[in-house]
Amino acid sequence: MIKPDGVQRGLVGEVISRFEAKGFTLVGMKLMQVSKELAEKHYDVHKERPFFKGLVEFISSSPVVAMVWEGDGVVASARKLIGATNPLTAEPGTIRGDYGVSVGRNLIHGSDAIETAQTEINLWFSSEELASWQPTMTPWLYE
Repeated sequence: MIKPDGVQRGLVGEVISRFEAKGFTLVGMKLMQVSKELAEKHYDVHKERPFFKGLVEFISSSPVVAMVWEGDGVVASARKLIGATNPLTAEPGTIRGDYGVSVGRNLIHGSDAIETAQTEINLWFSSEELASWQPTMTPWLYE
């Protein structure tokens, strides 16, 4: 997901292009205003933490771009593309390392495990909103 700061800063195309250049397949995407209820469900694992309220307020403050990507090793590879949570320690060449400003404004959310990804996909998308397709470049990427 491209968070409100990434949308507001006009970085949607830059983020998408990095995932496309890596060879991943975009199967779902939507620009949306996040409701408080959806934000609370998304950040449920943090509900007992002192920063929970701030997370919910931020993610619902402006539109986000929710996305679903497919490809071999997509979760682990996406985490490397995205970079460390704190942009100040994220490696140059990562999305957060190149564009992030602070932990609270780190541009993008990515699932940390396949199980988490499935839960988040089901939270953010209906099955009708996902496209199943095979890019013509697939044989050039995978053996």
